[in-house]
Amino acid sequence: MISRERIVNSFCDLARIDSPSGEEEEVALHLVRKLEDLGLKVVRDDYGNVIANDGRDDPLILSAHMDTVEPGRGVQPSIDGERIVSDGTTILGGDCKAGVAAIMEALESIYEDDTPHRAIEVAFTREEEIGLVGARNLDFSLLNGNEAVVFDGEGPPSQITSSSPEYIGFDIEITGRAAHAGVEPEKGISSIRIAAEIITRLPQGRLDDETTFNVGTIEGGTVRNAVPELTTVHGEFRSRNIESLDGIRLQVDEALGQVRAMFPEADIQCHLHTEFVAYNLSDDDPALARVKSALESLGMTPTLQPSGGGTDGNVFRLNDISAVVVGMADHGMHTVREYVTIPDLVDAAHLCETLLRTDQ
Repeated sequence: MISRERIVNSFCDLARIDSPSGEEEEVALHLVRKLEDLGLKVVRDDYGNVIANDGRDDPLILSAHMDTVEPGRGVQPSIDGERIVSDGTTILGGDCKAGVAAIMEALESIYEDDTPHRAIEVAFTREEEIGLVGARNLDFSLLNGNEAVVFDGEGPPSQITSSSPEYIGFDIEITGRAAHAGVEPEKGISSIRIAAEIITRLPQGRLDDETTFNVGTIEGGTVRNAVPELTTVHGEFRSRNIESLDGIRLQVDEALGQVRAMFPEADIQCHLHTEFVAYNLSDDDPALARVKSALESLGMTPTLQPSGGGTDGNVFRLNDISAVVVGMADHGMHTVREYVTIPDLVDAAHLCETLLRTDQ
């Protein structure tokens, strides 16, 4: 039976374990111990992702990621009515430890009740927050399932991510020419000025309902009295519309061309890289049908909403696994105002349990 007290305690225990992206080892070992205690066979792939199964054929994959964003060290979770919150100096880590807790609670319930259930497979990944890196390095040869439910969405478990955009990262590397800023600035070529010229020609923010563009970081210069020689600009654009992505690529190329003409002695290089690809769920998607049926059996109404973000679900689908992303009770992701609603967290565990008890 799903236990409200146990899942709250389990989530709080997870939240207290520091696991910023790249530093997930302690939480991984914590989960390995718990999965092995349940009798599951647990392996780590070469990237450190945690994979567990019960050894049977045609399992349902349950997935969440182990890492959190910063500030995520020294998290002190507490109960505030029907919410779990941090002390306001850090994130809570509900993204994605609420998903992890829901999966673990469902497994605890299944095994303590000793009732029949379908084959189980679990995949807990690393470094999701920095570009789905763990999932992109996941050893899919270790997975046997063809369907996955990823507990990594915002809101209640009835909220299903219907579509996700394609994400393009870009890095612009500018090489100007250094010079003493007070003695002979005319001999220099300011890479920071060039960066500014480029940025003012690029789109910014929300471009339409499906498309966004952002310059995230600028790094350049060494000291205040030198014309800066090197500057890098890092950013991203994403859309659920492929034509929009193509249009933005052309805008970036045009902006770079204009600025190169203004500063012919500078070197301006741009590198584009696809972090994850878009998907749109169809009505006949097997995992979607399974999740909808489970939600309806619990008296919850499935709602499908598009997302501007990516999850491990994008990578699963790219590897021919029918994956659906559902809510995990988290709100205010990536902020110190993040909170987890306890009733929705319990419902997420109920959904996970129902999925396992169905089609035995």
